Amino acid sequence: MCGRVYIKTSLEELVRNFAFAERGAIDALGNRFPLYNGAPTLDYPIIIRDMVREPDIMGPIFASARWGLMPAWMKPGGRPPPINARCEGIGTNGLFRSAYRSRRCLVPINGFFEWKDIFGTGKNKQPYAIAMADGSPFALAGIWETRRDNDIEIRSFAIITCEPNEMMAQIHDRMPVILHREDYERWLSPEPDPNDLMKPFPAELMTMWPIGRKVGSPKNDTADIIDPIDPDPEPTLI
Repeated sequence: MCGRVYIKTSLEELVRNFAFAERGAIDALGNRFPLYNGAPTLDYPIIIRDMVREPDIMGPIFASARWGLMPAWMKPGGRPPPINARCEGIGTNGLFRSAYRSRRCLVPINGFFEWKDIFGTGKNKQPYAIAMADGSPFALAGIWETRRDNDIEIRSFAIITCEPNEMMAQIHDRMPVILHREDYERWLSPEPDPNDLMKPFPAELMTMWPIGRKVGSPKNDTADIIDPIDPDPEPTLI
């Protein structure tokens, strides 16, 4: 799964790094970044395909959305909104299929976190930060929905996951779908099923490093969250 991300730039710099998209109504997010320990339920800048100019000129545009997908028909107060959507069967899953066919998005970030279960018991997990090897920002594949709450339109999203690449398989059995820049336009297009894009990103273009356990609490949101550490030695099997 993918349950924590980081954006180590200002909102303005993030927008400049994805300059192909119109700015959109995201100014209210400005004072929340950098965000070094981004968790679900928070609002993030995502890129969707929507009207960018009148009349009816569609294109990529930044929008604010809450992490945790809430379709209009989902009753509040029930099960927690899903933060991830598995790529396998996404086109037929009743919770995700409509958004996948017509409301796909990009989730721009600088990196994400994952935990390695060292002993296989779930009780001792080593967190890792994962990013591009060249340090550049990148975009995860997502889907989005809108609903109205007290006459206020609320947009929400989920991140799509796939099988891990060779690097990620060392620490987890899933990874978020990372898109190549040349595939952004197609992912946002009206094409109903670009399923060939939902695949592991090349491991040689990525890097990961162990970090401290303070990342476990979203209340900790400082730059040293992503500082590398020497991990605890793993047990030796005899």
